[in-house]
Amino acid sequence: MMRLLKMLFVLSVVLFGGYYLLERLELPTEDPIEKISNVVKEKKMQLGSKEAPEAEENPLEGSLFHWTGLTTDALTSEMGDPSRKDDSPYGYKWWIYTDQISYYVQFAVDEQQEIVGVYAVGEGFDVEPVSMGDSYSRVSEHLSFSEEVDFQDGLSSYTFHLGPEDLQKRPLAKVSDDLFVQAYFDIFTDQLSSIRVMNGDMLLSHRPYQVEYRGSLPEEPDFTDDKWTEIEDGKEQQIFDITNVIRHQHGRSALEWEESVSQVAYGHSRDMAEQEYFSHTSLNGDGLKERLGVLDIPYITAGENIAAQYPDAPAAMHGWLNSEGHRQALLNEEYTHLGVGVHRFHYTQNFIERLAY
Repeated sequence: MMRLLKMLFVLSVVLFGGYYLLERLELPTEDPIEKISNVVKEKKMQLGSKEAPEAEENPLEGSLFHWTGLTTDALTSEMGDPSRKDDSPYGYKWWIYTDQISYYVQFAVDEQQEIVGVYAVGEGFDVEPVSMGDSYSRVSEHLSFSEEVDFQDGLSSYTFHLGPEDLQKRPLAKVSDDLFVQAYFDIFTDQLSSIRVMNGDMLLSHRPYQVEYRGSLPEEPDFTDDKWTEIEDGKEQQIFDITNVIRHQHGRSALEWEESVSQVAYGHSRDMAEQEYFSHTSLNGDGLKERLGVLDIPYITAGENIAAQYPDAPAAMHGWLNSEGHRQALLNEEYTHLGVGVHRFHYTQNFIERLAY
């Protein structure tokens, strides 16, 4: 008789972040590079008006919690066409809806055109019985956060272990057998800043926590360079959009996309990934000042955020928001332009302040 082999592993996801600020510098004499803005089609947010379909063992009332399992037909019927569709390394596409100011939501759509997850930040989302901006204590009254969260998939079983920092910043709640809610908190304000809803397969693909399991895990992504470029382009755009929504939440002006700065940011992300280091200083000794100088980019002040091994753009953004130095860059009132560069799972944000002309 065949015997079932049971394997027990504990995996850890190591998340890194770094922040670097260039103090006020002498303004280069070259003419300023033309400002480039990315414009995403503005749509009216309609999530709050959606009727919740029947969902077994799902006690949450808000419509955001009931999209998982529905098809894209239901999504376009309610929300219209997305602003864009971004590739991901997990076998689904992100359908993006945003006005680039007050709200941002991305739906994970698998190959069967079924929604397997949702991430939302900003205003206008129905997440009853909680609300964006609620305190940790109020949210925890309705979502049962735990140090251990289980998921069963056929003969395979998984237990996610959350450490103290996980519980503080991004606790996980099991809503039903195949529905999970990840609540992202701003630890500086003690408020719910964004939220993610996902099924078990998506949670396993991301593996944002230590996981103990019997069975198997999804394979690591393996794509051609061209496919990775498409995925990385999507991540860069997501970080740009989410950054401006977060700045709007905190009363800051929106940043403009600067393509030349994005090239610098991408070069640093790729260099870190390929040379296997994590630092604001390149192995050749160059810092942000030197990297910007290669393209003769004019600026008054500049700053840099870096991150590595986060599963996607929203996760990296939340990591930066909850780190004091990164947060200062995200919310800096002087910065006017942003360039984002992503290579595989290395992320770089380069901020600059430009003179108004």
